[in-house]
Amino acid sequence: MQWQAAYVTIRLLNYATKHMFLFYFSISLAIASSALYHFVARSTPSNVNFTVSLLVTYAVAFVVTLAGFLFFPVTGGIKAELTKLNWASIGLAIAIVGIEYGFLLTYRAGWNLGIAAVLVNVVASLVLLPLAVFLFRDKISWVNVAGIVVCFIGLVMLNWKR
Repeated sequence: MQWQAAYVTIRLLNYATKHMFLFYFSISLAIASSALYHFVARSTPSNVNFTVSLLVTYAVAFVVTLAGFLFFPVTGGIKAELTKLNWASIGLAIAIVGIEYGFLLTYRAGWNLGIAAVLVNVVASLVLLPLAVFLFRDKISWVNVAGIVVCFIGLVMLNWKR
């Protein structure tokens, strides 16, 4: 009986450790990738056609995504997974291309790296808030509302003319 309790405890700790790793790794990956994205987008030469630049970007992204199968293998086959897709994959593709074009044009228009990235992310978050609450039933607290107010104040401060 004692070994069973120890076994259950080890399994729970193993699950908690994996869950916490995924929790922190996923957000760290998103933050690092977003920072890298903006740095690289700002560093893209202004004399290159940005459609050609994106073509190369997506070719490399395709290869990197294929390499992802090493870490996240398909168990039921590609065809079975493709049948599970819905409109969201097409919408995501359109959104990604829009983000790419938008930021490349934004930086070519002379926006500062830090200001443009923060402005877009804050405004996008504020636009998504009603969708999150009404469509996905996300809950917001008074602390979240205070954070939203701080975001609005931050937007004013970011765009304040000296």
